[in-house]
Amino acid sequence: MNVRAGELGGLFLFLVIVLCGGLIIGFVTAPGAWYATLSKPPFNPPSWVFAPVWTALYMMIAVAGWRVWREGRSRAPTKLWWVQLVLNFAWSPIFFSAQRVDIALGVIVLLLITIIGFIVISGQRDKIASLLFAPYAAWVAFASVLNGAIWLLN
Repeated sequence: MNVRAGELGGLFLFLVIVLCGGLIIGFVTAPGAWYATLSKPPFNPPSWVFAPVWTALYMMIAVAGWRVWREGRSRAPTKLWWVQLVLNFAWSPIFFSAQRVDIALGVIVLLLITIIGFIVISGQRDKIASLLFAPYAAWVAFASVLNGAIWLLN
């Protein structure tokens, strides 16, 4: 897939939407005293892990979104990409701000299903976009187990 100079603006826009959206949501919903009091499983990563992991994932999410968007805005992969972004951005406010670990678990499971759907459908036309979502799927699968464990422990 060759990239023309005009298309770089689209890539930049996707990077801005995803990275800035994630940064703003992360800042507004940063874990506070409530989260500190929750019982967590032994496999809970240290807090410093989350920012670099999400930064890398958000960059891959943006590139994958841009790639499928270039192929067609009304196509299924593009629609799934937007659905996953809404679910992704909804999880933190539900978990940290609303303190609804149970509802957040439902959201993250839907997110994982959407990510897997994106991988399968985009893989038919754009293997790179599909592969860019593989680490995201792995992380969200882990985060789903973590969310579920926190729900059970509390």
